[in-house]
Amino acid sequence: MKLTECSIVGMMSGTSLDGLDIACCRFSMKDKQLLQYEILRAETVPYPDFWEQRLRALDADTPALELAMAHVELGHWMGRQLHDFVKRNRLHPDAAASHGHTVFHQPENGMTLQIGDPAAIAVESGLPCIADFRSGDVALGGQGAPLVPIGDIRLFGEYDACLNIGGISNISFRSKVGEKRLMAFDVAPANMVLNLLARREGQPYDRDGELAASGKVLPELLEKLEALPYYRQPAPKSLGKEWVEQCFLPLLPLEKTSTADLLATVTLHIARQIASVCNENGLSSVLLSGGGAKNGHLRACLQQCAPQSRFVLPSEEVVDYKEALVFAFLGLLRLTESDNCLRDVTGALRNHCGGAVYLP
Repeated sequence: MKLTECSIVGMMSGTSLDGLDIACCRFSMKDKQLLQYEILRAETVPYPDFWEQRLRALDADTPALELAMAHVELGHWMGRQLHDFVKRNRLHPDAAASHGHTVFHQPENGMTLQIGDPAAIAVESGLPCIADFRSGDVALGGQGAPLVPIGDIRLFGEYDACLNIGGISNISFRSKVGEKRLMAFDVAPANMVLNLLARREGQPYDRDGELAASGKVLPELLEKLEALPYYRQPAPKSLGKEWVEQCFLPLLPLEKTSTADLLATVTLHIARQIASVCNENGLSSVLLSGGGAKNGHLRACLQQCAPQSRFVLPSEEVVDYKEALVFAFLGLLRLTESDNCLRDVTGALRNHCGGAVYLP
């Protein structure tokens, strides 16, 4: 498909379950080359308690019928939110691109699952819906993640690296040694764990890292966390909910340790893992995004652990909606039949054009 200008709504539901991010983005193209992009309107729709609890409970033990119903019903709910967003803001997008909500991510077993039926989204919204971006890459032997790097280099190429601190932190950058290839991978768990700990104190998240800043770091726990084998694995690699639940959370002494001390230790751990990547690769300017970018204590820990790096906090719009913007861009690449999944970062057999298009 040849496009010169196109508006696509990117939809993102992350592992931290903050809500459904919706961003209507306009792209200008010439000969499949991006000339300009703009976020026209964006908002986050919080999950009702029903959906937050339901999504949080989905796991490997969920019966197949219950999982299938959640897939369909979430798709209808997402489609209605999209319809209302478009109507309320008097927008006229050409399509929507949905990441879906990840329930399973097990590329080592050849599978990944993001629910939120795109056929239902298309019907409810009246818009073509591009979705299921990851499974093709996994079928090609890749990790199915991360997918945002092509958006990072095409939309934010003026920075040495792009760091998103969401439920899981991930980074993309160009290696300055060897083949100077694009590198991207999940670094460490982030808000998925920090928010879980904050909920012990009746808070949805640790605002600005205030609880963490009030606690003391536990050296023995920090040492155990940093000894996790994942951190020594070479890229390509990725993390999922299963790894956090099976490998990370069991190390936390939840019953006998204060929440503040756990938050202080985990926050420093996250910062040290990210800083290690920045220091080893000489990353001078790092663009921040995701909910964790607003955590002042985490940013301070990052700067302390990587003093040679400059961590750039962009506009609130980019902080909050960068991933939704990138998935809109991935949708644009799918419509123009351009590669949007990169073998260098996922480990797949080849670059390819991922995603399926569902018509209303």
